[in-house]
Amino acid sequence: MKIKICGITNLDDALAAIDAGADALGFNFYAKSPRYISPPDCAKIQSTISNLKSPITAVGIFVNSPATFIADVLDACGLDLAQLSGDEPPEVLTWLWGRAYKAIRPRSMEEAEYDACRYTPLANGQPALLVDASHPRLYGGTGQMADWSVARGLTSEYSVLLAGGLTPENVADAVQAVNPWGVDVASGVESSPGRKDHRKMIDFARAARGAMTKLTEESPCLPTPLPFKLPL
Repeated sequence: MKIKICGITNLDDALAAIDAGADALGFNFYAKSPRYISPPDCAKIQSTISNLKSPITAVGIFVNSPATFIADVLDACGLDLAQLSGDEPPEVLTWLWGRAYKAIRPRSMEEAEYDACRYTPLANGQPALLVDASHPRLYGGTGQMADWSVARGLTSEYSVLLAGGLTPENVADAVQAVNPWGVDVASGVESSPGRKDHRKMIDFARAARGAMTKLTEESPCLPTPLPFKLPL
């Protein structure tokens, strides 16, 4: 079970997330987000994290940014992957080949399958998709729950990173219901927007991994999740 803790804005929260058991950290470069971080501030955090022995994947979150800007930020901040959380066309993934994956907010199974066909062949790594809650105006971070039945419909074919309203209290149920490749949390482990509750991060990771252990014991033939990014 891969765990991504998103919306990191400061070094203390980044280190606490890693100590809690996160496999990946998310840095939000969408200026309208309450979890926004500037590229220079992100680079400072990354310069410390990159010296740690623990292998942590650093992900930049972008909303409708030009591909050239995304690539420049990935390079300047030393990030591994871009999460495209806006209305980006598949061409942006093509341009960022091997360095990005798409977040989708499907309202139905039909929409989810359509988006998966459009975007997953271009991800070239893990995860193939992030599935978030549908919202008519906002691009994630709403605290609303994704449709678990829709997400479950994709997991047999794609490596799905499940987001949307996850908390320490419900993540075990989400893992059992969806069997995702990984789980993504932002507001569910916060004390206030942009500030993490360190105890909640520990509880979240423990609950997620405990549920996956139980699921694996019940279904021992489940495949081992692949790393956040495969070599090109």
